[in-house]
Amino acid sequence: MSNALHILTRTDLADIDIPPAEVIDLVEDGYLAFAQGDSRCPVKLMMPIPKTERDAVSYSMLGYDGSLDQLGFKTSYRQGSESADKYYTTISLYDDTTGLPFAFMDCQRVGASRTPATTAIIAKHAAREGATSALMIGTGVQGRNTLPYLLTALPNLERLRLFGTHPVGIAESIAALQRWFPDRDIELVDDVPAAVAESDIVVVASGRAAHPKVRTEWLPPGGLLISVASKGVESGALRAADYAIATSTGQLGVTGTRLAGPEGQPVIDAELPDIVAGRAPGRSGADDRVFAFASGMIITDIPVAHALATRAVAAGRGQRVELWS
Repeated sequence: MSNALHILTRTDLADIDIPPAEVIDLVEDGYLAFAQGDSRCPVKLMMPIPKTERDAVSYSMLGYDGSLDQLGFKTSYRQGSESADKYYTTISLYDDTTGLPFAFMDCQRVGASRTPATTAIIAKHAAREGATSALMIGTGVQGRNTLPYLLTALPNLERLRLFGTHPVGIAESIAALQRWFPDRDIELVDDVPAAVAESDIVVVASGRAAHPKVRTEWLPPGGLLISVASKGVESGALRAADYAIATSTGQLGVTGTRLAGPEGQPVIDAELPDIVAGRAPGRSGADDRVFAFASGMIITDIPVAHALATRAVAAGRGQRVELWS
């Protein structure tokens, strides 16, 4: 057996596409396998860099996807939060059935797919019944695919709105929706508090927010606020909710510490894997204002990375490197 590693660059993966519905299924299966005890997902490591003027942070995640028998290692490094120019993330996959390495690849496409899939899964389970409107705040890489993914999971959404400040991000968000839903339009907004008050689902994925920080109290009764590890939500957003959800309470304690309660520990009503498995509800009442904290879990990166890598290798992309020869 060969221990060669497939090296896949951002360019190798650029046009390898998976429809939103398939990504949502992969991610939901990842949560379900974890809820059933078949996968492992230790809490991610986060290390702020001590030279504060560089505004740099690094993360590392290790996990095992029991549905695919794939082990994954993910790393990321970001310097500055104003743009994605200095954000580098990779993932390595190992096949636990053969004991051999499989792929080492750029992880930007993975994150840009599994993140909106997680948002869509939260909305599917936690949005009020009959939800018809969604507001997306932020146009970075992690948010540009959100509206088509939401519409895939909740096809009855009628009103789709977007707040953004970067022309390229706005254009790419519009293009992402029209690629999968060419007959649908996005309404651009500039008054964030007013738009939140009129939206059943609000997704905040902004970095250093160029808008008033979103408060749970602004939601209409029955509204759902999803924070994609965002600085654009007010620090009391979790505590002000009638019902609170996290993808992982442990990771909320790492990446969402400012949302913690007076005792320094966030209080969560349900974790997303348990909701997907049917062991916990997505909300406790129709009029609940629900807050959901979405932090990436490598058990959702692994199946998306594996699907992209498998397709890329089949298309003859990348290089085979005998790293251990």
